[in-house]
Amino acid sequence: MRSLLIQLSGAVLLCALPLGVALAATGGEPAVVTQVDIAPCLMAAAGDDLDKANSVCAEVIDNEKTAKGDLIKALVARAALYARHDQVDRAIADDSRALLLDPTLADVFNARGELWLKKGDKPKAVQDFGAALKIDPNHEKAKANHKAMARELERIGAQMAVAGKPSFNCRSAARAVEKAICANRELADLDREIFGSNARVIREARNPAEAKALQREQDEFIARRNAGYGRPGYDLKKAMQERLQRLNGVDGY
Repeated sequence: MRSLLIQLSGAVLLCALPLGVALAATGGEPAVVTQVDIAPCLMAAAGDDLDKANSVCAEVIDNEKTAKGDLIKALVARAALYARHDQVDRAIADDSRALLLDPTLADVFNARGELWLKKGDKPKAVQDFGAALKIDPNHEKAKANHKAMARELERIGAQMAVAGKPSFNCRSAARAVEKAICANRELADLDREIFGSNARVIREARNPAEAKALQREQDEFIARRNAGYGRPGYDLKKAMQERLQRLNGVDGY
């Protein structure tokens, strides 16, 4: 009976050992644990070797045995490489996968935000910059990016608010030409741009006499516009475009 208990105890102890040790204890070969080497991927990405990185990084990223931490490193490295080569969609895909694995990566949120910005998707860019700041309020790049984008969206909002509106109040428009401008968004935008450009050139005049002469030129344009509208051969849009070009210079200001 005592001999049987000793045998059973030994068997239980053997089962509790790691597989490799257990095999060694029974005279078998230890199990081979394969480790995925991410060094070639990181080196290729750091060396800006896109062709090599495409193959060696894929071996890491597509390998089910790759540890989570190593997988994230490989994805982030390859995303940065894609971004440097203007393969924006691929870079976004890798960064997005990395963030699914670890949604606390402020640097990756900021990097993906910059990629969204390259694609022209400003709302998504602002969202990612904001996410980076939520994780790390002191993230300098994300702070600068978020601030710049907030200012840009504010400017766009202001432009949208006045889009299609001329420099004057359409409710008080009495002349036929003014009513025509109010009825056409393109003409309304042209009128507002002319008004703004004229204000700028007067503000930048070298002296009061020059400012007075510039304003007189604008008044003369308005007078010609009012008198010419409706007459055969008069092109209001063309006249306004020419006036804006004269104010802004041949190459634009």
